[in-house]
Amino acid sequence: MQSPQAPRDGTAAAKTALRDQVLAARRQIPLAELGEHARAIARHLLATHEVRRAATVAAYVSVGREPGTSLLVEELAAAGKRVIVPVVLPDLDLDWATWAGEAALASAGRGLLEPTTPRLGAAAVATADAVLVPGLAVDPAGHRLGRGGGCYDRALARVPAGTFTCVLLHDGEVGLPVPVAPHDRPVTAAVTPGGGVVRLTPAT
Repeated sequence: MQSPQAPRDGTAAAKTALRDQVLAARRQIPLAELGEHARAIARHLLATHEVRRAATVAAYVSVGREPGTSLLVEELAAAGKRVIVPVVLPDLDLDWATWAGEAALASAGRGLLEPTTPRLGAAAVATADAVLVPGLAVDPAGHRLGRGGGCYDRALARVPAGTFTCVLLHDGEVGLPVPVAPHDRPVTAAVTPGGGVVRLTPAT
């Protein structure tokens, strides 16, 4: 007889396998292309009506081979938008702080860069008109594969229904068969350098 834990363990194993596959592919992206990808993603997102009309945008500080966000965040701030970026708490939930430029960033755990500006609280993400999140893959229904800590699933649970929530990905990472767990929160869109913004259709 199959134990009740088996399906959950199977989902976790499938997520790990897909995560390893995507991370291996990302390591093959030439460094010279990462800057081009970042510029393309910024251009695509800044052209969407949801981002153009947003007063507050929740974004993040990219690291490693993630699609770059430095240019995007700077252009959002230059456009007069309030930008908030996350601070990872010890329990892997997310607090938020106002973006005040790269000079106001400090090294944090897990290789991250986090803002040194005053904390706004975990609920601050609910004040954003557009929420931009990291990820490794997404399926057509908006199920997003993250790094496995559950940070953004908790944050997305606080975002009001109807808010534009978009995962930033590299080409080839949209439409993959992402394993889904009960706590996973879908996003409404994905953006890639070559494909632009793709609207996703969460299952009902």
